[in-house]
Amino acid sequence: MFLSLDFLYTPARDFEATLSYHTGMLGAELVWKVRAMGTVVARLRLAEGGPALLLAEHLDGPSPILVYRVADFRAAVDELRARGVRGGEEFEIPHGPCFGFEGPGGQRLAVYELVRPEADAHFAGRIDP
Repeated sequence: MFLSLDFLYTPARDFEATLSYHTGMLGAELVWKVRAMGTVVARLRLAEGGPALLLAEHLDGPSPILVYRVADFRAAVDELRARGVRGGEEFEIPHGPCFGFEGPGGQRLAVYELVRPEADAHFAGRIDP
């Protein structure tokens, strides 16, 4: 069902301090930073491979959401529910439909289908103040 782990969607309550830590202390590359709808989100690159790190001011909770790509969103959600996943919510991310849910130990997970691959190019290089 899971094709790849594409995003670590990470809470950043003190956004600027978190961004500065990752770019200054850890050497992450700032790919884009967008202010919209009352919040700010940034995409960082810490390594060539692996998932993108997304810092999100609006995201509640202490832990990141692991966002996995699936080939067929509706089939994946149906299969997860058939396997016993309860609760969760469907929403949209720039790349396509997404379903977020929580594991029994508090792990935060999501699946999405890449229906808008141009989303990365649309935001690339944009750095809002």
